[in-house]
Amino acid sequence: MQPYGVNQLRKMFLEFFESKGHLALKSFSLVPHNDKSLLLINSGMAPLKPYFTGQEIPPKKRVTTCQKCIRTGDIENVGKTARHGTFFEMLGNFSFGDYFKREAIHWSWEFLTDVVGLDPQRLYPSVYLEDDEAFEIWNKEMGIPAERIFKFGKEDNFWEHGSGPCGPCSEIYYDRGEKYGCGSPDCTVGCECDRYMEIWNNVFTQFDNDGNGHYSELEQKNIDTGMGLERLASVVQDVDSIFDVDTIKALRDHVCALAEEEYGKENKKDISIRVITDHIRSVTFMISDGIMPSNEGRGYVLRRLLRRACRHGRLLDIKNGFLPELAQTVIEGSKDGYPELEEKKEFILKVIAKEEEQFNKTIDQGLGILSDMITQMEKEKTEILKGDEAFKLYDTYGFPLDLTKEILEEKNLKVDEEGFHTAMEVQRKTAREAREVTNYMGADVTVYESIDPSITSTFVGYDHLSWESEVTVLTTEEEVTEALSDGERGTVFVQETPFYAASGGQEADTGTICTETGEFRVEDTIKLLGGKIGHVGIVTKGMIKTSDKVTLKVDARKRALSARNHSATHLLQKALRTVLGTHVEQAGSSVNEDRLRFDFTHFSAVKPEELKKVEQIVNEQIENALPVIVKNMPIEEARKTGAQALFGEKYGDIVRVVDMGGFSIEFCGGTHVKNTSEIMSFKIISETGVAAGVRRIEALTSNGLMEYYDRLEKKLKEAALLIKATPENLAEKITHMISENKALHAEVEGLKSKIAQSAAGDILDKVTEIGGVKLLAAKIDGVDMNGLRELGDQLKEKLGEGVVVLASGAENKVSLMATATEGAMKQGAHAGNLVKAIAGLVGGGGGGRPNMAQAGGKNPAGIEEALSKATEVLKSQVS
Repeated sequence: MQPYGVNQLRKMFLEFFESKGHLALKSFSLVPHNDKSLLLINSGMAPLKPYFTGQEIPPKKRVTTCQKCIRTGDIENVGKTARHGTFFEMLGNFSFGDYFKREAIHWSWEFLTDVVGLDPQRLYPSVYLEDDEAFEIWNKEMGIPAERIFKFGKEDNFWEHGSGPCGPCSEIYYDRGEKYGCGSPDCTVGCECDRYMEIWNNVFTQFDNDGNGHYSELEQKNIDTGMGLERLASVVQDVDSIFDVDTIKALRDHVCALAEEEYGKENKKDISIRVITDHIRSVTFMISDGIMPSNEGRGYVLRRLLRRACRHGRLLDIKNGFLPELAQTVIEGSKDGYPELEEKKEFILKVIAKEEEQFNKTIDQGLGILSDMITQMEKEKTEILKGDEAFKLYDTYGFPLDLTKEILEEKNLKVDEEGFHTAMEVQRKTAREAREVTNYMGADVTVYESIDPSITSTFVGYDHLSWESEVTVLTTEEEVTEALSDGERGTVFVQETPFYAASGGQEADTGTICTETGEFRVEDTIKLLGGKIGHVGIVTKGMIKTSDKVTLKVDARKRALSARNHSATHLLQKALRTVLGTHVEQAGSSVNEDRLRFDFTHFSAVKPEELKKVEQIVNEQIENALPVIVKNMPIEEARKTGAQALFGEKYGDIVRVVDMGGFSIEFCGGTHVKNTSEIMSFKIISETGVAAGVRRIEALTSNGLMEYYDRLEKKLKEAALLIKATPENLAEKITHMISENKALHAEVEGLKSKIAQSAAGDILDKVTEIGGVKLLAAKIDGVDMNGLRELGDQLKEKLGEGVVVLASGAENKVSLMATATEGAMKQGAHAGNLVKAIAGLVGGGGGGRPNMAQAGGKNPAGIEEALSKATEVLKSQVS
């Protein structure tokens, strides 16, 4: 047996099943498509669910893939053992109603023994204990002795996921030899040790579970088989674990070199080395599929993995900024199977660098918070940190529990681990309850699931805005129907349509569908599984029936304006990459007839001069009247043109490329202008941040821009009219008004001060003495809070040492303030507590500092009582 490398084994597997009539599909994105049940793709069959359920017709009945997967269910164990990992590649061969158990078993054995060269005497199959058919194939056809075929129960060898398709499994185990065993004389297949490793799992999907434990035979039986690529490599290369296979070992060695440590010498350091090695693989692949760090969903998973790797780098004393360097090793080792890693290299490295830098700042904040918590513990004379506080450190600052424990142990302190886990469970429960309840496919069941999967639609709208076709299916909002009548809402499906269904950020076409006797207003156009295009709307006249001949007419003006804005986003993306750098990637867009919105990856606000340059470049390309050429071509040929592809988008072998005079070349399925001059003009109206590392530009073109200028001009004229100016001298007039207003304001404040002093009159005659502290409590009419404060300061100076309490009331408003001198405070006076005690009598509340406080109220009738009570309160303070 040759020690084949990971990249060789991947290629060998796919080519083997291609030789058995399978279509080899490229790995799907880690971001699930139309599947709310998953946060990230976690198995080889997950992206293929629509083919298994019959909701979508597969491109071929036999398919093979090598699917990148991420599982984070036991992330806390990653590193602690050499078994656990978050990122892995799953090799799979699938049959959708084609071959079944016999072929699946024969081919799995053939690949492992004849192609890879594993010793048949070291391979042991297992079957579900009630699956006599699989047992007979292994025993009679494959010649495996009965004693070498292991029968396991439902927990081990029956695959099901709630309700839906399910079935028995047949696994293949490989005996790695005594050196990997536990030494027990009873050690055999099924033992928990590392000797007998499961390397292949054939899932025979032959039943349907109604969710209540009732199983019925599926009409279409499927094969879903899988094998972990890294696990197979560890067997073929005869190494201890996945961390020792060629590509991962190269990465592990890089980590060791940065840490200046030798793997296998010290368990604690080995844990950190494994954590970093695994997590940087996950992070690199996630970012290549367009996932960005955030505080929720898959973005939170990414951030958590990245920060965990960063923290373990600190434990190994690796200098800051090491993760991008490791990501380059990941890219180098995996780019043969995943060329998108090399294509997105600059962007991947930039995201990782930015997040690592941010975490290094955050963790220092966390250390400061923990230090404060420890100080508080010492004051309270407690040796146990509260669980919710430890969870706050974990959740907010990325502090894993073991780091908190480690720091506390250095000071002979502990943490309430039970309380920590309780707080974590509360968060998990909240997240579970927030997740939508879905069916097996992870999507809400709709009327469209009832449509025959063979029904499909052809889009002819690139070249036509009007088309004649035939109605294939009609639905109401609840069921498939044969006809829709006047006033009824529903969805119309036809064989061929010129209507563009919302996708790629471009909003859907609207328009009409007409028969000789009926008319249907299309309000939305949607894309559904299996290539179906639904026209959603209402019958405005007559009736539309299945098989009717119809004329479909798109709203030409809306389409034209939308196309202008869509084409402008292509020019905008190229201009942004020119001005800001090639790390800029599209992170979302929205285009309709009114405006365009473009989200892109960038790590700081775009400067005004940069925005101006971007705007200038786009308008130059509009003026250059670039021809817009659209071609369908093989994806590899398209890549050679330098065409930009969207993050996370799954492309077929043939792609549509939109070339704008060589300036912008992108993969795109949307509608566009024929020449950039049709866009007319381009104006950025806003640039904002929408998430970490993601910016948003909103812009206008053509008619939308003219309407925008019309609105601005109207507002400008209205503003000028209000202050008796013209648009031309408006700024000058406003500047004069501001200056005049400042002068008047100063004059008013001066008059207020004089009024307050006048209102005070001989107020000092009302001074009393309480416990050796002078008190002046008085009502002053017609003075606002600012005036009271100013007057209070003046009276306090005249008083020398003491407390001043002033109140002023109007119809339903009371202003109350108190101020105390330094000497009065030393004797116990506290202005804040005094105001708090008397404010209720004037129907309000307030408080403040010992030397000054204020309050508002709504009961002027209570002023005298409040001032009287001030004497009692001060007496209690200084006694």
